[in-house]
Amino acid sequence: MSGPEPPLTPGPGFRLLRTGAFALTICAGFVALFAYSMQASVLPDRFSMMTHENVDYGGGPQTGHGHMGHADHEHGSSTSVTDLTGPREGVPDRRFTLTAREARIRLGSGKTIEAWTFDGKAPGPELRVRQGELVEVTLLNEDIDDGVTLHWHGIDVPNAEDGVAGLTQDAVRPGERHTYRFRAEQAGTYWYHSHQVSSEQVGKGLFGAFIVEPREPEKDEREVTVLAHSWESGNGRTAAMGASDTLERKAITPGTPVRLRLINTDSYPVTFSLTGAPFEVAAIDGTDLNAPTELTDTRLELAAGGRYDVTFTMPATPVRHGVPEGVGLGGDDHDLGLLLSSDGKGDVPALENGPGFDPASYGEPEPTPFDASSDFDQEFEVVLDNRPGFYDGNFYMLWTINGEVFPNTPAQMVREGDLVKTTFVNRSFMDHPMHLHGHHVLVLSRNGVRVSGSPWWSDTLNVAPGESYEVAFRADNPGIWMDHCHNLDHAAEGMTMHLGYEGVTTPFEAGSETGNRPE
Repeated sequence: MSGPEPPLTPGPGFRLLRTGAFALTICAGFVALFAYSMQASVLPDRFSMMTHENVDYGGGPQTGHGHMGHADHEHGSSTSVTDLTGPREGVPDRRFTLTAREARIRLGSGKTIEAWTFDGKAPGPELRVRQGELVEVTLLNEDIDDGVTLHWHGIDVPNAEDGVAGLTQDAVRPGERHTYRFRAEQAGTYWYHSHQVSSEQVGKGLFGAFIVEPREPEKDEREVTVLAHSWESGNGRTAAMGASDTLERKAITPGTPVRLRLINTDSYPVTFSLTGAPFEVAAIDGTDLNAPTELTDTRLELAAGGRYDVTFTMPATPVRHGVPEGVGLGGDDHDLGLLLSSDGKGDVPALENGPGFDPASYGEPEPTPFDASSDFDQEFEVVLDNRPGFYDGNFYMLWTINGEVFPNTPAQMVREGDLVKTTFVNRSFMDHPMHLHGHHVLVLSRNGVRVSGSPWWSDTLNVAPGESYEVAFRADNPGIWMDHCHNLDHAAEGMTMHLGYEGVTTPFEAGSETGNRPE
């Protein structure tokens, strides 16, 4: 350039070659980054869910070397989840055996579904016990290749009985068995399901209702259990209430107290409606509400995994329960639901798509063991979001917790007796029903506004897009507990974390070599 002659201008061919080489280099860099990111996302063949460096103490004391589940170095002791069992001695008051097997089931319309079943039924048998009884359930696996477990959704069982493959037990392989023992201390509506590859196994039918009747049950009350589910079939998804994908008719004598136990076993919120009688929402997630008031033609949006108990007195005219048009489970569900009448016949009332039920302002306040003004030992923030990326070698729109996917999500560490507050913030575009195993949380506020109605205790709290919730619980059930989105597809793609008690360890491992896949 400093010479006397003007610089040579490259010819068009050279310029084209140079541009192509530059573009090729950029593309090669993107391909290399793509391949590296994909490979780096692959989960280990064998790993402990407790080998966490991302431990959140929520402002509480930090002890040990940073791994979850390590021994208490001050006292030199640790407890294995295998020691945190239900009663090992004593004759059980109720004994059940559930056998997992593949089978074809017939829905109410006559359509057949290839399902995975308990005792050849999908949903599995309804298990009923009385509050305070010692329950023993033996799980047999006949031919489910991936293995199965039993998780008692909403029942705060001891940690060893929680049924999470790779965390509290190994998955039960074909030909094997596993026995669960616990005391049913909480009356209410619950359900059980496999917690091994649960996004697939629950969808295929490995679930059922678990009802704990109060020590003094209501006399003459007529109960109907409704399990909302959508079944995968050759022509898409089929919406059903249990195994009924049509309008089911039942005869109930006028004047009879009725309790509908509504359970959402799907991965998305389900909206119910009841027309023909005023009703009350008597319980949420197995816990009675204080001073419920009558509702009429009110929509009840139920979180995935959540439960409502709805009560009313049967009138002389028909009552219709179902899914209002436009807010269904998926598929053709306009004739889905229940018709209740004195003789099981009569005209079918149209479902009214009325105002929505708001649990935050329903019922009357009453004293609780703690509230929003309490002094908390730990405070956690859980931000739910989504971003594109790789998970276990596949490209997804990832569902993240504090920007990470499992097993890099933050593990919350507490001590027994701690009073814990958690703030959930949903920055994504989908609902996330957050389910903490082993505990019920008290909902303190929604979007910055305190709960003003009955105390609202929940084990599966739906956090809708743009919403924030503050919840609190007492750390009174030692163990290592799953805390995850109960949209099971989201959980399978990484929206899972753990709550660990200081000094508790697990001998179980997850990963392809172990056969344990908790989500």
